[in-house]
Amino acid sequence: MKIQSREIGFDLDGVIADTAEAFIRLACEEHAFCSFTLEEITTFQVEDCLDIPAPVVERIFDAILRDSLATGLQPMEGAVKVITEMTASAPVTIITARSLQQPVEEWLEHFFPAAVCAKIRLVAMGYHNDKARYIHEHKLRYFVDDRAETCLQLADVAIIPFVFSQPWNQSEHGLQSVANWQEIHALLEI
Repeated sequence: MKIQSREIGFDLDGVIADTAEAFIRLACEEHAFCSFTLEEITTFQVEDCLDIPAPVVERIFDAILRDSLATGLQPMEGAVKVITEMTASAPVTIITARSLQQPVEEWLEHFFPAAVCAKIRLVAMGYHNDKARYIHEHKLRYFVDDRAETCLQLADVAIIPFVFSQPWNQSEHGLQSVANWQEIHALLEI
């Protein structure tokens, strides 16, 4: 059975936006932490798995959150194409734990055509652990997130989660995973 576009929502960072690439690049270029790879980011709390001081980690993520365009944040491969296709039949809902909506809107407007942006429903909620409420409000049945803990919370409240595979979510969560936007596309009725 295929998923209808109106029934599925997406997290932003780590799913639509390649936040890990931006973090790695900024850590090296602006803070001289150049000796780690994506695969070494094995926990969602980056400072727990990398030898980078927590204040530096916070500064990097804060920069990305406050001005995604200036930090060079790029979309994940295939995300723009699939979301654009999805908006032809229904609005696409993005629910992010980011608290600032304007930088996300500006980022979306940079990478997506205006007609697509008009069909994107964006919720910047500011907190990781309350996504289920917004997912239910938007009448979604499925959600794609890179944070395994969020996906486990969603599964507990009758939302079908898909874990977007990243090095930090490879623990035993027992949930369905998608590796990329090609796999997401294959799930959809477009």
